[in-house]
Amino acid sequence: MTSPSQATSWQHETGTLTLDATPTRIVTLNWAATEAVLLLGITPVGVADKDAYSYWVREPELPDDVPNVGTRTAPSLEAIAELKPDLIVTSTEMAPAADLLEKIAPTYVISVYKDGSQPFETARKMLVTLGEILDRTARANDVLQGIDQTLAQQRHRLEEHGLNDRPVALVNFMDDRHVRVYAPNGLFQTALEALGLENAWPHPGSFWGFSTIGLEAIAPYTSSRLIVLEPIWPGLKEQLADSPFWTYLPPVQRGQVYQIEAAWPYGGVFPVKRLAVELTDALIAGGSDNVH
Repeated sequence: MTSPSQATSWQHETGTLTLDATPTRIVTLNWAATEAVLLLGITPVGVADKDAYSYWVREPELPDDVPNVGTRTAPSLEAIAELKPDLIVTSTEMAPAADLLEKIAPTYVISVYKDGSQPFETARKMLVTLGEILDRTARANDVLQGIDQTLAQQRHRLEEHGLNDRPVALVNFMDDRHVRVYAPNGLFQTALEALGLENAWPHPGSFWGFSTIGLEAIAPYTSSRLIVLEPIWPGLKEQLADSPFWTYLPPVQRGQVYQIEAAWPYGGVFPVKRLAVELTDALIAGGSDNVH
């Protein structure tokens, strides 16, 4: 631990974090926080929902030997205490346990997703503030600059290929008739705007930034291209091929269905970069009339 000359304080959603030394043992209780700490070049000593992070978030990579402390909604206070952290990072979903967490270690509370929030701006703020707390300010600024540069590069690639002309609808399949569509108030909207792409779905969603709809609800947006985010379960391709809800969709008939790898839509800043690259690559490679 490094020791600054005097204690430093940061306001957060449930109070004030005051530290007289730079934390080195950090426990993160949601994936946006885990992502931010990893981006700052620090490996947490414990995380919540470790296994699912490796499937859904993927990048930045979480080392295999990081202990799991339970789920994001119900972490084990005992497991956290055993790790002897000097900082816990969480969100307001854990507000009822805030007092208990504070008894274990100083706790910083920030929520990327809540009513009225702007997810990407809040995630940027979280990264910058954690950079200050962890004495990694330069690293935080470098990460954000790198994301901005990547977004600009991907936009230029799309413009070179003339692929900014049609709106896109971003969806995950729930079953063969229903999808989760990503709305203008969600994290992914930042990637679309940075790429110069219009979101075909104009309606606001939940504070998580999505709505669940039937496939037929996409049909009126006749000029849109359809971006399908994985995972795709076995047999979905065949089910869709036999579905009138699917086969009569304008983007399906035009062969403008594009499948991309999963990007975590409820994370911090990095999923915006990941989505931008995946989406640009897919649009340039060309579409089809079904998932694969």
